[in-house]
Amino acid sequence: MSILRLNPADLFQSPAFSQAIVTQGPGRTIYVGGQNAVDAQGQLVGSGDLTAQTRQALLNVQTALEAAGAGWAEVVRLGVYLVQGQDVQAGFKAAQEVMGPNAAPPTITVLFVAALGRPEYLVEIEATAFVEG
Repeated sequence: MSILRLNPADLFQSPAFSQAIVTQGPGRTIYVGGQNAVDAQGQLVGSGDLTAQTRQALLNVQTALEAAGAGWAEVVRLGVYLVQGQDVQAGFKAAQEVMGPNAAPPTITVLFVAALGRPEYLVEIEATAFVEG
């Protein structure tokens, strides 16, 4: 197996994320740069709405993954950047909608930041995936 998800008994157990992931063997690593809530025309989706922006950012991540021959099952790491003051639960709700139930959750880091690349952006999401073979 090329992707090993580790959840040591001495660490918190969550169905939403893994504590560590090891990738090994033949395969490809895919790095998806930070995605914001912009559509293919560069227009902001969900002005002032963290749930809508998270949904669009995740759909953008998904599109990039699919272009590289991967899907959510191959994601080993998500980095989520939220503008300070946003409700992280609204973002998690959108993530559950887009990613669906995940028997193999990635590692996740959520950071609150002062601002993102444009003042109207509320969230930015980056991903790392590993495709076996």
